[in-house]
Amino acid sequence: MEGLAAVIKVLIVDDDQMNCDLLQSVFTRQGCHVISTTSGREGLDLFRAHNPRVTLLDLRMPEMDGLAVLKEIRAIDPHAPVIILGGGATEIQENQARALRATDFIRKGLSLDVLVEAVSRLSKLPVSSTTAQSSFGNGNVIEQIDESVLIIDDEPLLCDLLVRFLSLRGYRAFGVKDGHEALRIVEDMSPDAIVLDLIMPGMPGIEVLRALRDKGYAGGVIIMTGSHNEELLQEAWSLGPQEILIKPVDLERLLTAIQLVLVCREC
Repeated sequence: MEGLAAVIKVLIVDDDQMNCDLLQSVFTRQGCHVISTTSGREGLDLFRAHNPRVTLLDLRMPEMDGLAVLKEIRAIDPHAPVIILGGGATEIQENQARALRATDFIRKGLSLDVLVEAVSRLSKLPVSSTTAQSSFGNGNVIEQIDESVLIIDDEPLLCDLLVRFLSLRGYRAFGVKDGHEALRIVEDMSPDAIVLDLIMPGMPGIEVLRALRDKGYAGGVIIMTGSHNEELLQEAWSLGPQEILIKPVDLERLLTAIQLVLVCREC
């Protein structure tokens, strides 16, 4: 691992003392000025006091977990670079972290080179650049769009693909594979747009859409479906989605539909 180009201040917040010490050692050897703590509350105090260039934040911590810390950090500085260390985090926690504009999300257990590279990449950006850009662990820096998209699809590979596709285009994208969980997320953090699979086990997409309308959800809804059942499609249209796309969906066409939905919503 090559040293970072310039001395930067890194805050590490991880309740695992061994992991905290390891990361502190790694980034100190890289020439960083490292501040660390195993407490979420103390981590927040250190963030206020030291204004670190990059914060490494564990999600799962007792008393004050990483999500609570991230919410407070966003209240202090909406654009501060925060890399989430996501070992053992649930899908819901990961989605909430992304919705709170985590700058990057790195699972524990990956090579330390990946984490050092992510910190190095952020440190080389002008401070003002981090207010409008985000990285997603692929070496590319992209413009961050201040709009969120929720993907609801029971096919894990497709759901993950769409989240990645939209994230790489700057959207705050997060996905769920269950209608009931999706409705809970909408209650907590109303997304700007929803991409909804019509055919799902448990709670079908048509029922999710009906529940969204009952709740007065104001965002745009784009339906995806492999069904050609005219009766089902007419029922879906009657509930007022902005678009219905037939699977397999062309990704660029989906992107265009999302852009139109968001523009019309602003109008």
